[in-house]
Amino acid sequence: MKEAGLVLLGYVLGSTPWAYWLPKALKGVDIREVGSGNIGATNVWRNVGFKLGLAVMLLDIVKGLVPALLARWLADDVVAVLAGLAAMAGHYRPLFLRFARGGKTVATTGGVMLALAPLAFLGATGVWVIAFLATRYASVGSLAGAATLPLFALAFGASWPVVGFACAAALAILVLHKGNIRRLLAGTERKMQLRRRRPPAAGVRPRGGASSSNV
Repeated sequence: MKEAGLVLLGYVLGSTPWAYWLPKALKGVDIREVGSGNIGATNVWRNVGFKLGLAVMLLDIVKGLVPALLARWLADDVVAVLAGLAAMAGHYRPLFLRFARGGKTVATTGGVMLALAPLAFLGATGVWVIAFLATRYASVGSLAGAATLPLFALAFGASWPVVGFACAAALAILVLHKGNIRRLLAGTERKMQLRRRRPPAAGVRPRGGASSSNV
């Protein structure tokens, strides 16, 4: 019974849609109606701002971290993995949004791995950062980090349930990013802007004329 309660807690915590709640409460923005419509930190960053995007990312990490850490403390790695998977399921189909489609589980997966295999988490996060900075595609960073997660879990001696979770999470992230992969192959995926661009001075046309608006 205790184990079932921990898994249920994972789903409930994973269901907290911070990417919807924070922009709605602080900016009056329904994140489902702007940008990609995805309930995730990247869409918040692009359309509401870096600070809120970062806050959403950290909270999404926490909602994977807490149930997995608690389950590991009160039970074992198997229950911790199940609680982590439940948190991912909650993030993807959140209870508090009536099971509508949520986010792509990247940050929540990171939180689970931070609880169960912190060195593997740090390694995959490093890959995410390098891939993102090199390409400025958040999706490339997510895919690269996910692909290396099982390798880091093995390299740092994680238990077999945790390695299995890393493999399942990597596959889930790959599947949930299939639309991004199609856009990357077609050359239509949007890059992230790391700096806010200043508007051109009055009377000065942007380089490239009207076509510059497509950049």
